[in-house]
Amino acid sequence: MTNTPTRITFVGGGNMARSLIGGLVRAGKHGADIAVAEPNADQRAALASDFGVTVCDNAADAARDADAVVLAVKPQVMKAVCTSLGEIAWPRKPLIVSIAAGIRIEQIDTWLGGGYAVVRTMPNTPALIGAGAAGLVANARADARQRELAQRILDAAGLAVWIADEALMDTVTALSGSGPAYFFLLVEALEDAAVAQGLPRETARALAAQTCLGAGRMLREDGAAPAALRQRVTSPNGTTQAAVESFEANGLRALVAGAVAAATRRGQELSAHPGG
Repeated sequence: MTNTPTRITFVGGGNMARSLIGGLVRAGKHGADIAVAEPNADQRAALASDFGVTVCDNAADAARDADAVVLAVKPQVMKAVCTSLGEIAWPRKPLIVSIAAGIRIEQIDTWLGGGYAVVRTMPNTPALIGAGAAGLVANARADARQRELAQRILDAAGLAVWIADEALMDTVTALSGSGPAYFFLLVEALEDAAVAQGLPRETARALAAQTCLGAGRMLREDGAAPAALRQRVTSPNGTTQAAVESFEANGLRALVAGAVAAATRRGQELSAHPGG
């Protein structure tokens, strides 16, 4: 990122905000152009020390001169945060970027007082190591410059792709937002299965983790469809075919579809009942 005087404020200084801030600074953004509102004093001190950002204990002070405000707070407190921010007498309304699951753009704009350019996004925890995946969707008030700014903020911590229909963001949340936990669960199951077959746990964990890393890199770097990559590994009547047939016979696809549907429904519930 080429450095510009654009001022970005993060409301909330937790792990996800930290990953995005770190990515921005690594990409060339000056820490002095970033402010963070965070009530926890230890977290404020760590952010200031690590990245040279300005820190405050309240959102109004941090966001007053912002060009973009990233709302990195829990869905349950989003309404209260937006209401407080809406009381700021901004010289111009900043771009609002929300990373809260389930909270709709219209809700955010209404709570702020109306008339804001809002981008809703859902990064995931691999953003902490610069390998995140995020979907983004914007309302009609977000112009090309503001969309590009939102893209830069999210690209700094991994891959960011635009979604045309906000209704699909709950599916994005279920896929990439919650998705890392699915792979951790798979590695956990592979590790346990290998231990049951006699491998030492440390060896099983190392091999399972590296296998998932290698498979993920092949998916990104090879360009072939997942089915094609799977078929390359699956020799007729071999060990992989035996395992894949067992997965299919025991309903792996139905289990995954059910899990993604359940996570999608939960995102919809968070929108309908943001305080619960």
